[in-house]
Amino acid sequence: MLNRPLPERSQIRRRLPNQRWQIYPQKTDLAEKLAVSINLSPIISQLLINRGIETPAQAQAFLEPESIVLPPPLEEFPDLAMSVELLHEAIASQSKIAICGDYDADGMTSTALLLRSLRALGAQVDYAIPSRMHEGYGINKRIVEEFHSEGVKLILTVDNGISAYEPIARARELGVKVIVTDHHDIPQQLPPADAILNPKLIAESSPYRGVAGVGVAYILAVCLAQQLGETKGLIQPMLELFTLGTIADLAPLTGVNRRWVKRGLKHLPKSKLPGVQALIQIAGVQAKEAGRQGGRGAGEKNSSKSLKPEDIGFRLGPRINAVGRIGDPQTVIDLLTTDDMGVALTRAMQCEQTNTSRQQMCEEIEQEAIAYVESEFIASLPQDRVLVVIQSEWHHGVIGIVASRLVERYGVPVFIGTYEDETHIRGSARGIPEFHVFEALEYCRDLLGKFGGHKAAGGFSLPAENLELVRSRLIDFANQCLEPQHLKPLLKIDAQANFNQINHQLFQQLNALHPCGIDNPDPVFWTPNVQVIEQQTIGKGHIKATLAQTIDNKQYTIKAIAWRWRDYYPLPQRVDIAYKLRENTFNGNTTIELELVGVRLTKASSQIFYTSLPNPLRATFQHNQRQYTCGIYQNNSFPELRIKNPEGKILVMQPERTIGLLGISREAAIEVDVTQPQYDSIIQAALQALSYINAEL
Repeated sequence: MLNRPLPERSQIRRRLPNQRWQIYPQKTDLAEKLAVSINLSPIISQLLINRGIETPAQAQAFLEPESIVLPPPLEEFPDLAMSVELLHEAIASQSKIAICGDYDADGMTSTALLLRSLRALGAQVDYAIPSRMHEGYGINKRIVEEFHSEGVKLILTVDNGISAYEPIARARELGVKVIVTDHHDIPQQLPPADAILNPKLIAESSPYRGVAGVGVAYILAVCLAQQLGETKGLIQPMLELFTLGTIADLAPLTGVNRRWVKRGLKHLPKSKLPGVQALIQIAGVQAKEAGRQGGRGAGEKNSSKSLKPEDIGFRLGPRINAVGRIGDPQTVIDLLTTDDMGVALTRAMQCEQTNTSRQQMCEEIEQEAIAYVESEFIASLPQDRVLVVIQSEWHHGVIGIVASRLVERYGVPVFIGTYEDETHIRGSARGIPEFHVFEALEYCRDLLGKFGGHKAAGGFSLPAENLELVRSRLIDFANQCLEPQHLKPLLKIDAQANFNQINHQLFQQLNALHPCGIDNPDPVFWTPNVQVIEQQTIGKGHIKATLAQTIDNKQYTIKAIAWRWRDYYPLPQRVDIAYKLRENTFNGNTTIELELVGVRLTKASSQIFYTSLPNPLRATFQHNQRQYTCGIYQNNSFPELRIKNPEGKILVMQPERTIGLLGISREAAIEVDVTQPQYDSIIQAALQALSYINAEL
């Protein structure tokens, strides 16, 4: 049997997520001490410590955000008083006000929020949103001149404008006053507006620092309503729109965002806004009991119902964003400003249909992009440390989503674009923690057209003739700030858990951390040496599995789902897993399940080095589109892994050692650090190939 030819399965093409796991240090003594003071379990205390919360006072402020005494926004934003005065004057004189919004969820909810509030306060107000396809992001001269021709006296930008120096200068030339409300990074030269509201211009210690564009709009609208003494019936609808936009824009759920979003999530299920009701209905979102958030349909009769951020982030937000990406933003503005339920349902259905089209488009472009990267850039990726992927006939509205998926897949910053015509390219960028997208774009300023964004994401345009120069410049920037070890997606893990600890009680304790989101992520746990008992692909490439862990000779099993992991199917039989906890209700039964976010070969796989097979264990496998051979051999009674590339170079390493040998022969080999990504990834691929062969034998 052992002498038979290696089976076809030895041609391993499977791979596991290319991740670097960062497990927080467990501060057991501090966690137990904090747990006593806040009357919660040590595991919750450890999660708080991981988020920088180590004292009872900090814990109190985090767990009960309503207890925080907030400074008045008028004291925090230098131009807020001027902005309120300009709007008050415009309303009093019935001067025309025009809002220039943006076509993403943040910009559209901001626009709807200010339209509703200003109209309720008696303003003459209209709006415009630039065409994503034909004009791109932000206010432009055409919009300014069109507003002027319509008799507009005051322009109010929302979620844009901080980088629009020339259009705003043109507005001032025409005698039109301008208030800029934005949250994007500050450019070298501020626009000549009458007032600028941007949290990046206030103290970093301010609780308002992390608000998105809709947060700035909310603050402005509330202060104006308070100034006019007209807050009745206005605050709650604005809070709901604030909550939708803040979560959909991935704003940090800390500071006032945490306080207001937590409040807003409770209001949304009983919203009086027809558009919100229709969106929730069409998306099939159901509120959960405040004490048992997470299960679909749980707690239908409980009066204290709430949504969770993922209801917005994965269900409501995408339906809003899809329209801005490939449809007409007016659909969303109508949805969120109408008081007619019939109109709201019609617009919500249009959002649903558009989102379905957007999903199909994303899937097609993602597969094309992966094929292009694998054929053109994969070999040079460790040296380039950034991906610049440009193709014609991709829809500009969805390439930002594809960029995020490529970052998740390859672990490097991604700049993705498509040709507007033969001479112009427009694109989107997404970064990794160690890379600043806006600074990278600034580094290419002289080669680009318009650009903007912040640390994690941005947008840009450029003359097609500059493409290779931009690519070279971005590679140079990436090599200045990124080390090889950064070129894997970073997975931060809170704590280890065993399957016998995972139950409804633990899940309910996690509610203390809600709402979770950016800067307050869902807790991630890990469990070592888990057995994959059953697995299958379902839906659009998801893996559904049954996992088992043996503890004290007793086997504990649990269901798991891994979204969009078809490339990793089937998973090896033994793995370490990282996951979030989810509650699932089906046919009246509620169970706790795992949402897999990471998987790696278990350290127990190193036992493959000590296999008792009489003959060397060997396999062939493919890595980065190259074929390798590998095997476990004995060298002076010590096992070692040998990996041979097509050119005959051999990488040799022994278990538990960080230094290996690389060369044509052992005598001429050089020492290399096998923990470096370029070596570690190929070693993991070889071990995975050998583990499959060992399982078959």
